[in-house]
Amino acid sequence: MRNIDHHIVGLSGGGATRTGEVFDPNTGQVQATVALGTQADLDTAIAAAQKAQPGWAATNPQRRARVMFEFKRLVELHMDELAELLSSEHGKVIADSKGDIQRGLEVIEFCCGIPHVLKGEFTQGAGPGIDVYSMRQPLGIGAGITPFNFPAMIPLWMSGVAIATGNAFILKPSERDPSVPVRLAELFREAGLPEGILQVVHGDKEMVDAILDHPAISAVSFVGSSDIAHYVYKRGVAAGKRVQAMGGAKNHGIVMPDADLDQVVADLSGAAFGSAGERCMALPVVVPVGEKTAIALREKLIPAIAALRIGVSTDKDAHYGPVVNAAHRSRIENWIQTGVDEGAELVVDGRGFELQGHEKGFFIGPSLFDHVTTSMESYKEEIFGPVLQIVRANDFEDAVRLPSEHQYGNGVAIFTRNGHAAREFAARVNVGMVGINVPIPVPVAYHTFGGWKRSAFGDTNQHGMEGVKFWTKVKTVTQRWPDGGVGDGANAFVIPTMG
Repeated sequence: MRNIDHHIVGLSGGGATRTGEVFDPNTGQVQATVALGTQADLDTAIAAAQKAQPGWAATNPQRRARVMFEFKRLVELHMDELAELLSSEHGKVIADSKGDIQRGLEVIEFCCGIPHVLKGEFTQGAGPGIDVYSMRQPLGIGAGITPFNFPAMIPLWMSGVAIATGNAFILKPSERDPSVPVRLAELFREAGLPEGILQVVHGDKEMVDAILDHPAISAVSFVGSSDIAHYVYKRGVAAGKRVQAMGGAKNHGIVMPDADLDQVVADLSGAAFGSAGERCMALPVVVPVGEKTAIALREKLIPAIAALRIGVSTDKDAHYGPVVNAAHRSRIENWIQTGVDEGAELVVDGRGFELQGHEKGFFIGPSLFDHVTTSMESYKEEIFGPVLQIVRANDFEDAVRLPSEHQYGNGVAIFTRNGHAAREFAARVNVGMVGINVPIPVPVAYHTFGGWKRSAFGDTNQHGMEGVKFWTKVKTVTQRWPDGGVGDGANAFVIPTMG
């Protein structure tokens, strides 16, 4: 059986006192063990980072960018290997795994332009003979705590920008699917990244707390459930760190009466059920506006859901594969039962699904609820599985209100042919990311990702310029080079605003 160890400079493998199990979701069998680290393991990583970071920060930005270019080339060269490894531990189909990696690489592409985005501001003649300029400098050592559902994309979102801006980075990936983050760290090293700049520490809550409390770590980025995100934010800030903590979601898809329902159903099939719904930008709530729209949408959704193919992650024809483990499957099934108990109509029940030949795999079929109301706990909370809920809206105002009043505010989409309605909705809805006829509105890498309300804690979003701001601090310099001799008094300093 494989043993997955840390990627830490100076740490010899095989000495873990605690380990976790890594499953193959397709078979339900344990395929590997992963080391669960200690404070001592983190201290070893920090020591290596402290030794390496000053030299990396002093490396000019274009040389750091060249590492990003080479890393991108290596990841593309190893794409098939990485996707198969990812699918074997997460369960998502190969096409989704490649998408996971590619969306991470798009941030690396942004980082290839780091020399440009690190340029500061300059004002000539702010006062008599006085110039003012600013520079962006790295924080020192940053850390990322990432979830199981995107074991390539989210680590790359965090580490790419942190490293490109001159920081060392400690990554604590999910212990459920830890192999791809280690492999990415190896490829970074092969691309020319100095030893100690990117290290991977595995672990559970013990390691999370050690990261949040360690005085040498200046900033922490987190993605996970909202309760844990809030915990990470509070504990990290209390320790004097800069923290961005992205939480859960309950994204709504508004379907206006003029929408192309065939296109809506095709989009929902992927957005609600793709990757078994294990995405914070999935679309688990659809809001048809008006009774006629609701009836027509439901009639089209039922056969579309029946046509979905669930298969092993290597099945090229499968729309989605198993969920990550048995505990998560049970959690999804419990939420389905909660919805039934609360009075929602279970139109399609995905519980009890078994894939022939893989009966012990962690599979669950797609489910559809109708007549879901805002008072139901199954509507209020994130299910994080292949479950779509229909919440009917009376009119446009109702459609704006529903996502705006929900406790989560990650993403929302509106499907319409009416430009005015789309513009009005985008301006008014109380949600961080909006799609107009785009079911999963994840921004491109040179923009920024971040939700509102309980979907995000902290003031700065991920990647794009917001990411650069998060991983750097600004230093502003006011300078003058006076004429004349020293001490002649002819060039006494005068504060510019008082001169």
